[in-house]
Amino acid sequence: MGSDAALLEESTMATIGRGLTHAPALRRGLGVTLVLAVFGTGTRVIVPILIQLTIDSGFEGGQVRMERVLMLCAAASVSVFATAMSMRAAIRRLGTRSEEALYDLRVRLFEHIHRLSVIHHNDEKRGALVARVTGDIEALSQFFSWGALSWLLQGSLMVVVGLVMLAYDWLLALVAFAISLPLFWALRRVQARLARAYMSAREANADALGRSAEFVAGAETLAAYDARDDARQQLEQVVERRYAKQIRAGVLGAFLFPIGEVFAVFTISGVVVVGVLRGPGSGLTLGAMVGFVFLTYRFLEPISEFTEILDQTQAAAAGLRRILQVLDIPAGPPEPDHPVPLPTTALDIMLRDVWFAYPPLSGGVDSAFVVESSFVLRGVTLSISAGQHVAVVGSTGSGKSTLGRIVARLVDPSSGMVTCGGVALPNVANADLRQRLTFVPQEPFLFDGTVTSNLLFARSDATRAECEAIIEDLGLQDWIASLPQGLDTPVGERGGEMSAGERQLVALIRAALANPEILVLDEATSSVDPIFELQMSRAFERLSTGRTTIAIAHRLSTAQRADRVLVMEEGQVVEDGSHDQLVADGQRYAELYEAWVSATSSR
Repeated sequence: MGSDAALLEESTMATIGRGLTHAPALRRGLGVTLVLAVFGTGTRVIVPILIQLTIDSGFEGGQVRMERVLMLCAAASVSVFATAMSMRAAIRRLGTRSEEALYDLRVRLFEHIHRLSVIHHNDEKRGALVARVTGDIEALSQFFSWGALSWLLQGSLMVVVGLVMLAYDWLLALVAFAISLPLFWALRRVQARLARAYMSAREANADALGRSAEFVAGAETLAAYDARDDARQQLEQVVERRYAKQIRAGVLGAFLFPIGEVFAVFTISGVVVVGVLRGPGSGLTLGAMVGFVFLTYRFLEPISEFTEILDQTQAAAAGLRRILQVLDIPAGPPEPDHPVPLPTTALDIMLRDVWFAYPPLSGGVDSAFVVESSFVLRGVTLSISAGQHVAVVGSTGSGKSTLGRIVARLVDPSSGMVTCGGVALPNVANADLRQRLTFVPQEPFLFDGTVTSNLLFARSDATRAECEAIIEDLGLQDWIASLPQGLDTPVGERGGEMSAGERQLVALIRAALANPEILVLDEATSSVDPIFELQMSRAFERLSTGRTTIAIAHRLSTAQRADRVLVMEEGQVVEDGSHDQLVADGQRYAELYEAWVSATSSR
């Protein structure tokens, strides 16, 4: 991911060029659209010429040549009709292609965000990512609905009119160009500041959305600590910053319009003065002079409109830069170019000298430059046999959850190798791995819907009968029956209508429905009551039967039932053995177990 400074240094045209590579729909038929736009603007130029002919040849000796005037008016009508049809076709084509491109970009951005490593999801605020999919895409949508059409149509008009002006009277054309030339310099200077202002405004907007989402999600915590006023003050500061940035960008944008008007007045005045001074002796007739003034208006008309749409263009360019910023992040972990299928036999797991460090919050860095003290895993080497039940214990921050993520290939190690069934995980297709291995996070996420709809994320083709069979196998039919509407019970947004224990039970059922050979469970039972813990323990025992299980154990009751216990401290496996063996050894695990027994018995 590039820095903000690098993004601001990139020109608008370079951003648009990169954006076109991600929007093939815009490139399709672009040549035909340009031809229609040029033809439409070309026919608009005919009208000033017809005005000249009407004045010079339609009025002679104080008489009106009506047949000549009517013929020229008919020609003007045909020209206007041809212009309207060409413009309509060009606008329709560009509008259709724009909506197709925005649709593709929305889908691509959404899919790419979900392919990013969990590292980047931890790094990025969720509200900021939502802003990329909503606010920044909406800025592009508004631009395509007006700004893009103006650039295409008015830009074509300006080029065609400029060429006609040179052919009409090159001296007057040079006068018009010379007087209006400083306008381009002024626009470029303001444009550079406007680009920085709108980039800063969109960053402030994303920050405001992120903080708003955070405070809404944490409303219960704020109420519990009566911290709503503090949160409001913090949010006001963020919103005020967004307000100030947006106002600055708006002021710069508003400054552009009068610039165009002032230069338009100077240009027309200069053309008229030079034309009058040259007089009839230069061959410039009254009709030609009037026609050229109309052409000059035609030439300046796009410039005036450009000043109005330039701020919208910069807002869209800033949004596009931020969208490309996300798309430039490599998907991770990456899919192999030539995937190797996992063996059909039982799968063992091997970790060889695995080191891992999370990148700094400011962005990713190469693992070779990470200082040793920042490594979460340090040279972990171990083997887990197929069908073995392993519990991983240790103090907070010892690397337990990271070990589970590494085995599930939610992240790749900074160095070292992880194999499954003898195949290195980076060589396994993600779809193949997910069919054989399931990861249940410490805080399982439930989507707004029913219990059934959340179960079907594991297998969209599963029937209700299959779901009920899995629930019965896990011994959770009584719990499901206790819910208000059984499997049809709404869980609420993020599972907010269910307790922490209930969310865990839904996650276990969902994992069982996936029917994996290997189950990695980041257990979270510390916040549930003893009844739910008992239900979860029984369900987990049934779920783990016949499967390889790796449980990140936060309560040592899980470790007691495991075949094997791994004790982690400071990113290393310091003890490895059965529960009874490690208690007898009297080392770190014995200390943890004694403290846990003392804490639970005193309740």
